[in-house]
Amino acid sequence: MSTAKNKLIVALDVDDASRALELCDALRESVGMFKVGMQLFTAAGPDVVRQIVSRGGRVFLDLKYHDIPNTVAMAGVEATRLGVSIFNVHASGGSEMMKRAAEAVAETAQRESLARPKVIAVTVLTSIDQQTLRQIGIAEDAESVVTRFASLAKQSGLDGVVASAQEIGRIRDAVLQPDFLIVTPGIRGASGSSDDQRRTMSAGDAVKAGADYLVIGRPILAAPDPIDAARRIVEEIAAALKPEPQPADFAEQSHMQSV
Repeated sequence: MSTAKNKLIVALDVDDASRALELCDALRESVGMFKVGMQLFTAAGPDVVRQIVSRGGRVFLDLKYHDIPNTVAMAGVEATRLGVSIFNVHASGGSEMMKRAAEAVAETAQRESLARPKVIAVTVLTSIDQQTLRQIGIAEDAESVVTRFASLAKQSGLDGVVASAQEIGRIRDAVLQPDFLIVTPGIRGASGSSDDQRRTMSAGDAVKAGADYLVIGRPILAAPDPIDAARRIVEEIAAALKPEPQPADFAEQSHMQSV
């Protein structure tokens, strides 16, 4: 169950530090990591990250840095000093931006004897569909854009990407590196609402598809009992991680071959 738990990142999409820390304290033993995104970081600042880390919580800093290379690199340095486990940049910022960020993080971590966070690239937001891509002048389908961005992130020295579970197979085919991380938002319970997410998948199906981490917010935070909601999702992940049962004749054949 611990492996299943470590795959779950709870999105602390709340508007004040006290609520975030309350959730952190309640869920810390049940989940693997907490996402601090734009809402909470804007409301509470970097100190909420420090407090979560000081409580033993791991943090995915989801600020989607996208600026000139030097600015993003310096932001990455500060994220490293905050003690986050993962942070992200936008792949659409280009190769130089991603390379500079990865290099600055590695250099800072080594020089200051800090743990090096994983740096991952946002590909195409899970709220974006083909119509939205056309609105911003992209004629390609979402899967093609995601695959191209994932390859660029790998070439730029990043540790992985943020992508919909629907694109995991294409990413694995394009990036032949088993430890290349795929962090998957847009996850809903098997019977949950998709809200404003458009390219979604259930937790169990996303794990079966090959997601390394699942980012889940509203299905847990809006539940009457967030701890129970998290527990149910971890159980769904654990079930998905179990090996598929082999047919009896296949098992017998394997046994005979090994004798």
